[in-house]
Amino acid sequence: MHGQWSSRLAFILAVAGSAVGLGNIWKFPYVAGQNGGGAFVLVYLLCVFVVGLPIMMSEVLLGRRGRRNPMSTMRILGQEESGNRHWQLIGVGGLLASFLILSYYSVIGGWTLHYVVLAARDTFIDANAEILQSEFNGLVSSVGNLTFWHSVFMGLTAVVVARGVEQGLEAAVRFLVPALVAIMVGLLVYAITSGDFAAGLRFLFEPDFSKLTPTALLIAMGQAFFSLSVGMGAVMAYGAYLPQEESIINTSIAVVSADTAIALLAGLVIFPIVFANGLDPAEGPGLVFQTLPLALGQMPGGSLVGTLFFLLLAFAGLTSAISLLEPVVAWLVETRGMRRGSAGLLAAFGVWLLGFFTVVSFNVAADFKFLRGTFFDNIDFLTSNILLPMGGFFVTVFAGWVMCPNSSADELDPTAGTIYKIWRVLARFVVPVAVALVFLNAIGVFS
Repeated sequence: MHGQWSSRLAFILAVAGSAVGLGNIWKFPYVAGQNGGGAFVLVYLLCVFVVGLPIMMSEVLLGRRGRRNPMSTMRILGQEESGNRHWQLIGVGGLLASFLILSYYSVIGGWTLHYVVLAARDTFIDANAEILQSEFNGLVSSVGNLTFWHSVFMGLTAVVVARGVEQGLEAAVRFLVPALVAIMVGLLVYAITSGDFAAGLRFLFEPDFSKLTPTALLIAMGQAFFSLSVGMGAVMAYGAYLPQEESIINTSIAVVSADTAIALLAGLVIFPIVFANGLDPAEGPGLVFQTLPLALGQMPGGSLVGTLFFLLLAFAGLTSAISLLEPVVAWLVETRGMRRGSAGLLAAFGVWLLGFFTVVSFNVAADFKFLRGTFFDNIDFLTSNILLPMGGFFVTVFAGWVMCPNSSADELDPTAGTIYKIWRVLARFVVPVAVALVFLNAIGVFS
């Protein structure tokens, strides 16, 4: 029923593409900027490999063991390992999370496409902060503009996923991920030659532990967890296509390393430009869409660099969006007997429709607030702070506590004795506690 990745490299590119999204290039730099730079980055790196990697390995392990969509995989494995089909609720949560996240992720992805056009038209050249603020406000206040770009982004995602594993997913990531890396390296060269690279380097890698608060520790842990795209079913769905002879340990390490390298490269691209122009590295979410264009508009070659940067953002967003749509499409194909093309279009239309509520959250319905704020605020809170931590928590609890050691060892690598033991200790004791702390912090228990 399932296709397969043609090689280990294809799987690494796919999962790395899933993990490398707007969270790495848009969110990581400003979160690092707000939490003191180097010390935060050090804790982030530690959390990526101690917390993120074991979750990644657990999710791939379960995906390949079940060979189905996340919901069916957890139903089958729950029955086999514990005699309890209710573990399928982990899969249900993953499907729901991926569907909800993509509904607003597509809208933000549409912003990146719009900014590619703005940069290509030399909009940033000699523009001041007021002009750029006006451009951004003009985009988010227009239902028509946001809907158009949301539709384009969602359409591109649907076309790729509808074409299947090898012709769609694999063909896309084989182009998009290397292109993303090539653009990133080109921008890094620009940052070295035209920005204050020494200041950017010091800010990212010279730790000042006096700036590291207990809250920053939890934020670093949360960023490490979320940047890897675990807990939402996407990695499990991709794991279902991994050939049996491939090492889950080696591929997971490669994916996590690639994802982390991209996040650090994003910082090395953005901060030298920020420091060269005397801007604030702790600017916040507007760092990429408002502050960076201001800097690029004053620098030589800024128009070309700006176009490439937002193209990079668009590629990163697209690789993540593809992985978010895949679990829902796989579920429709396997449980409803739909053809893949029809399932892709139906799932994409459902996501697009729900995304319209995010579109209006920025304009005509901005004053309509309930619970946590606008419709967008509520979906963002539900997915980021509840569904994803719960997904990551229960995936590792199942893999570490419910699954018998013979099953997990056989799936990970029967010959990797020491590494398997380390994974098992982390999955059973360290990860659940760490994710629980992130969850409690996110819902405001420690505030």
